[in-house]
Amino acid sequence: MQQGNPSSRDVVQAASRLGKELTSNQADGLAAYLGLLQTWNRKMNLVGPARWPEMLECLVSDSWHLADLLAGLDLPPQPATFDFGAGAGIPGVPLRLFWGAGEYLLIEPRAKRAGFLRQCLAELRLPGTKVFEGRADALGGQSADICLSRAFQPWRDFLETARGFWRAAPQGCASANSDASSPDAASMGAASPGAASPGAASVGAAGAAIGNAASLDAERVKTVSAKVVVPDFTGLAVVFANDAEPDGLPPEGYSLVAARAYPSRGKTGYFWVFAPSISKSSESLKINLVAS
Repeated sequence: MQQGNPSSRDVVQAASRLGKELTSNQADGLAAYLGLLQTWNRKMNLVGPARWPEMLECLVSDSWHLADLLAGLDLPPQPATFDFGAGAGIPGVPLRLFWGAGEYLLIEPRAKRAGFLRQCLAELRLPGTKVFEGRADALGGQSADICLSRAFQPWRDFLETARGFWRAAPQGCASANSDASSPDAASMGAASPGAASPGAASVGAAGAAIGNAASLDAERVKTVSAKVVVPDFTGLAVVFANDAEPDGLPPEGYSLVAARAYPSRGKTGYFWVFAPSISKSSESLKINLVAS
């Protein structure tokens, strides 16, 4: 089973051992993707793991955890997502089997890897998903609601890269000198959300309280169906990380609005969610999303 390409049943069983139950469509898509990845990897060294079970556990499983995160955020109805440095299709190709909202652009400058991605899309027929072969700065004025980075750049550099792709602030938004809140994130089984004003501590990724957060301004933020909804959405940047929190402040104009822990390769991985701040002096809304 582990030497050749997997069947859908093989993938269902392997995913179940990792705690994920798949639909038939998800199993079929993952089997096709893992087969392509295993075959192409022998020729061009796309990823480190050589066999599909390790690819599933070490790489693909991150995508279904990311899908859970994105599904819990209060996003526009049809968000535009940019996946920078798409490479072997992680997280984007498997992600689209679990989260198919809006339009999704796989950005990859290397021709052979872009060719692999096009082959994946031809076989999997993923909804609203396209490949852009080229550097991100050649996108020509296109804008995004979500920007993703998995080992594309150091996180601060990535936020600077993403800065050029956010949509313009909605009409009526406050200027750079006024008070405006940053975009939203979801409370997915975590402690009650709070605004992290300067000096306010956060809830740790494992759920242990290390400080008290201030209560949210009810006029600016309202909770609906366990989601924190913040007006004036301008975009979200999602970064894969190995640490619970960044090692310092984000670049000017950004707020860390959420952090989520998830199981990854026998350890703990993290998603950091940043929002472009409409106001340079706006307080950060920070919610720690703890993996269930």
